[in-house]
Amino acid sequence: QVQLVESGGGLVQAGGSLRLSCTASGTIFSIDTMAWYRRPPGKPRDLVAVITTAGSTNYADSRKGRFTISRDNAKNTVYLQMNSLESEDTAVYYCNADIVPYYGGNYTNFWGQGTQVTVSS
Repeated sequence: QVQLVESGGGLVQAGGSLRLSCTASGTIFSIDTMAWYRRPPGKPRDLVAVITTAGSTNYADSRKGRFTISRDNAKNTVYLQMNSLESEDTAVYYCNADIVPYYGGNYTNFWGQGTQVTVSS
């Protein structure tokens, strides 16, 4: 069974920084795209950033320049460095990944349980 476990969330003042981590564990043959999503209070979940195995990245427009997604393929881990945080960044942040559990298997999409980020103004 595959698990994605996020860490690094918490309470931070506006203008501060946080670094989120998400590690995939379990039966894993390969990992393709990894991404971060977030769900602000009372709003639907939306994309924050995505990164391919090769390191190509894409960001939601409002996060460009403030957030940086990266990954360590050897550790099956994806990171989200968040700088210049604003109160509007308050949300539950979720890790997402497309994973092949075993050789010859199909990609399956997995979600983490989420980590709360609260930005105080």
